[in-house]
Amino acid sequence: MPSRDMDQFDRRILQRLQDDARTTTDDIAEAVGLSATAVQRRIKRLRAQGAIVSEVAVIDPAAVGLGLRVIVGVELIQGSRADLIDPFKRRMAAQPQVQQCYYVAGEFDFLLIVLARDVADYERLSRQLFFEDANIKRFTTTFVLDAAKVGLQVPID
Repeated sequence: MPSRDMDQFDRRILQRLQDDARTTTDDIAEAVGLSATAVQRRIKRLRAQGAIVSEVAVIDPAAVGLGLRVIVGVELIQGSRADLIDPFKRRMAAQPQVQQCYYVAGEFDFLLIVLARDVADYERLSRQLFFEDANIKRFTTTFVLDAAKVGLQVPID
């Protein structure tokens, strides 16, 4: 949904939902100055048009035993061949501990954000994900010491 198709009501609704997806339509309606029915229709349209991708609970990884966050740069041997890139993307998407996977331009072909219980767990996971893939030229691991900011909200003008 191109941003030009959204009016200020849509933007204010999206902001309220980003702040708390459990906010009731009545509360949103009061905050943005529309009826609850109008808000429901707009939310339904925003979902259908793909502006709202998902509504999830954000879990603290440490609370479920995944206290180690790792940034991994992956360079492929054949980083420009779609028949080799696409399987890598699918494998990363299927791995729950890979939180984010970006196909990038620059020193690496991919940047990943990975969660693990500890260094031993990450070492096991890295063997599974990277050592067994013949198209991986190299990968580098950067252990996150502190997350100064982890953002999921999209700035809405």
